[in-house]
Amino acid sequence: AKHLLNVVNENFGTLAFCRRWLDRLGETKYLMALKNLCDLGIIDPYPPLCDTKGCYTAQFEHTILLRPTCKEVVSRGDDY
Repeated sequence: AKHLLNVVNENFGTLAFCRRWLDRLGETKYLMALKNLCDLGIIDPYPPLCDTKGCYTAQFEHTILLRPTCKEVVSRGDDY
């Protein structure tokens, strides 16, 4: 669990992430460690986002902080 927590902290910090992203980082056999971290309250689990029939859905890959005079991308990544 310590290794997984280090991977999460280094790659995601406090941002939400999904298990698929751990797979892309090459992590394997992490489900029990992830469950332990969630059970201990170290990582907060969030349910998947679901569509509501007849509604519009958008997905954003960045977290943006809107200020009165500017906007700032605060999510990780090198594509901005």
